[in-house]
Amino acid sequence: MLNPPSPTAAAASVHAEGVSDDEFRAAMSRLAAGVVLVTAQEPPLDPDDPYAPGGEDAGMTATAFMSVSLDPPLVLVSLRTGSRMDDLLDEQPLWAVSVLAEHQRQIAGRFAMKGRVSDRLLFADLACDRGEVTGAPLIPDALAGLECRTEQRVEAGDHTLVIGRVLTARVPSTEGGPLLYYRGRYRHLG
Repeated sequence: MLNPPSPTAAAASVHAEGVSDDEFRAAMSRLAAGVVLVTAQEPPLDPDDPYAPGGEDAGMTATAFMSVSLDPPLVLVSLRTGSRMDDLLDEQPLWAVSVLAEHQRQIAGRFAMKGRVSDRLLFADLACDRGEVTGAPLIPDALAGLECRTEQRVEAGDHTLVIGRVLTARVPSTEGGPLLYYRGRYRHLG
């Protein structure tokens, strides 16, 4: 009977292209990325019953987020296939994005934790506004807030690329710079 590969061996696995998982992670960690909070509201449990409880809010921190097109206004977020947010956005086409400011590191960390608590607890003491169109939570003092509707989903390796049409965009008069992610840590311009 063969022993299964150790976690170290699995992490160091080399793909047909010749690059290992560790080499790829190390190279990509050198790319600074902005940090956003992607949010959505679960659909009601029973849409035909006006007294049925509404769905919970859900959120996740993302660094793989980008503008795709100006006309029409499109953005893209990359989600781990099978994650809670991937499953939710497969069912719920309306979602929102808050572009986090450097002073919002705690929010980013809260929604990025592995084995985290329920989304209900994560949102419990967090000040949020509701998107006018999506109903999704938006962070009021974020650098920018976008409300989106899914236009296309593209399977890409172990991730799903969700392309959304921007329905509303707001830029509050927030002071400070962006929150960045670089070499495995949150950073700020300075």
